[in-house]
Amino acid sequence: MSDSGIQQRIDTHVIPTYGRFPVAITHGEGCHVHTADGRRLLDLGSGIATACLGHGHPELAAALTEQASKLTHVSNLYYTEPQGLLAEKLVALAGGSGKVFFCNSGAEANEALYKLTRLRGHEEGKFEILTTQGSFHGRTLAGIAATGQQKVKEGFAPAVEGFRQVPYGDLKTTREAITPATGAILVEPIQGESGIHCATPEYLLGLRELCDERNLLLLLDEVQCGHFRTGNFFGWQTIMANHPDFAPDACSMAKSLAAGLPMGAIWASEPLQDVLGPGTHGTTFGGTPLVCVHALKTLEIIERDGLAKHAVSLGSHLVQQIQNLIAAHPAILKEVRGLGLMIGIELTEDIPAFAESKRPASVQIVERLHDAGLLTIPAGARVFRLLPPLNLSQSDADEGLAIIEGVIKELAS
Repeated sequence: MSDSGIQQRIDTHVIPTYGRFPVAITHGEGCHVHTADGRRLLDLGSGIATACLGHGHPELAAALTEQASKLTHVSNLYYTEPQGLLAEKLVALAGGSGKVFFCNSGAEANEALYKLTRLRGHEEGKFEILTTQGSFHGRTLAGIAATGQQKVKEGFAPAVEGFRQVPYGDLKTTREAITPATGAILVEPIQGESGIHCATPEYLLGLRELCDERNLLLLLDEVQCGHFRTGNFFGWQTIMANHPDFAPDACSMAKSLAAGLPMGAIWASEPLQDVLGPGTHGTTFGGTPLVCVHALKTLEIIERDGLAKHAVSLGSHLVQQIQNLIAAHPAILKEVRGLGLMIGIELTEDIPAFAESKRPASVQIVERLHDAGLLTIPAGARVFRLLPPLNLSQSDADEGLAIIEGVIKELAS
């Protein structure tokens, strides 16, 4: 079926909750995907930082096939070996203590953090969570209330009680916002959806000290920036590399966790690991043997192939080349920022080629890159993101840079 045929069928039968681009993808191999109309596109978005080993990986396919022939799903009323093995690995990556809870998405993982906060603070009336402006924590009703972007809140009032936003990076305002009802502070080490904004070590240290002083939980949303994208398993481990004793009280994760299969999780430190007891939380599909095996094989490949270090070195190469593009085309490109293979490229304001459309420049640049053969992800009004698979090759990275350069030159002409 053609691109248009696939699009028409979805537009006719699927509730229109997504602003889709007119691209119908049929299959992929490595860091490339193919459309129904026969185009081959380089994918530097990887499903918004989700397909961390690209597409059609033969070892992942083999692991799924083997597990599917044995056991796909049983209730969490029972024990399965893959879930225990994966939990053990994640606890080790988090520092060696604490426990994990498995769910299906980043929004669900954050919901578990909200419930953990409320249950822990119930007797003292501490239920409120401070989050930050520009944040994104999912599209459940509580996730919308936690998110610091007005556009996702519109039409869903009244908001779930217990969430207030403060400026990202502002310790003074955060301190002043704490009330007797405040139980936790939740931040993203790197804000993704608002355009790749990185926390400083001083900010995270300040939050840790503040939470310790006021008996609050420090919660980190690692959904997009986690899973070795910045060179360490968690983004906060990269930012706080010179502060090895730093750790949050709990954090959420998802996206790349199972390399494209639906999985979310939280890690809770030892003092919190048993707060969510039997009957307080649960999920039908969290931690199934099929998805856990896929996640375990993903971790094995990343560690075996040295992809964490690769993400750092290749990310540095991409940033350096983009900085050269900024120097050559300052009327089009303003800034590049990020860590490892989580990169945001910000456009300047009032680019003449975008003036005739009311759509954000971030969307317009992504569409032009699509036409040139490259998938990237828009963020905010003027940023496009590079969130490629961790196994992106040097040649594929250079292919992407060449496409970006060609589109920027067109905009500048």
